Amino acid sequence: MRGLTVRWSLAEAPADVADELASYVADTSHARFTGQDGLSYKTWRIVPGEWFEGCYVFADDAARAAFQESFTATAAESPGSQIIGSAPVLIEPCSIVAIAEGADGFAAAPRAESPVVE
Repeated sequence: MRGLTVRWSLAEAPADVADELASYVADTSHARFTGQDGLSYKTWRIVPGEWFEGCYVFADDAARAAFQESFTATAAESPGSQIIGSAPVLIEPCSIVAIAEGADGFAAAPRAESPVVE
């Protein structure tokens, strides 16, 4: 499996950016990636005040390469960059070594929880 990590720094972002990003994911981005050809799954992760990240797992090298090329060309103008006020600090391909599903299962949802880390 082929992965791609896209990360933005939130160090200089507005104070309410975590809530704005969570709303954007729930209202727009989740639907955009649900059912996308070549994509196995995507997660959105955040540590408020530190970083926001999209983690992608693609079916094959070709799907990852095509998405990475397309996204990289417009990364600075992407919706995430517009909300945060800066381009990603990292666009990094990686290999996914393994995936385990726990006993509680996996549920796809446009908004999993509040963007607060305890």
